[in-house]
Amino acid sequence: MTHPQPASGIFEGGVHRFPVRVYFEDTDLSGIVYHANYLRYMERARSDMLMLAGIDQRRTFEAGEGVYALANLEIAYKRPAKLDDVLIVESRVSRVRAAATDIEQSIMRSDAEKRELVTRAVVTAALIAPDTNGVQRPVRQPADWRKTFTSLMEQAKGDHAV
Repeated sequence: MTHPQPASGIFEGGVHRFPVRVYFEDTDLSGIVYHANYLRYMERARSDMLMLAGIDQRRTFEAGEGVYALANLEIAYKRPAKLDDVLIVESRVSRVRAAATDIEQSIMRSDAEKRELVTRAVVTAALIAPDTNGVQRPVRQPADWRKTFTSLMEQAKGDHAV
């Protein structure tokens, strides 16, 4: 017997594409997606993007080596998403630094005829870990992670979102 697995999205070049359907629970009384739910969609897409890229956040956290925290978020809402819409969250690495990585994310409404930008954001994820006094401080991302992020960034340069 096979067991169904959650959708993790796919990489096309350096761009991760993650499908989302808008359910009733995602909307307000008017059938429009509640603003905070776009952040949930983006978080799920980023988490699966990292997992598919081989970034083992759980192992790193459990080893006491750090955890990602959002250091910055810039978001622009362009058009509302509605009940039953099929959305695609596109994620691409746009900048890699020692302790942080910027990820650009676009949520697109996608149907057979056109793609339409719904929301766009830039997220800065910083790796943090407690210092000797227990205070959370930025720490260097593992070298293999930075190498993976740099490779994804280079691959994504030719693929631009709407």
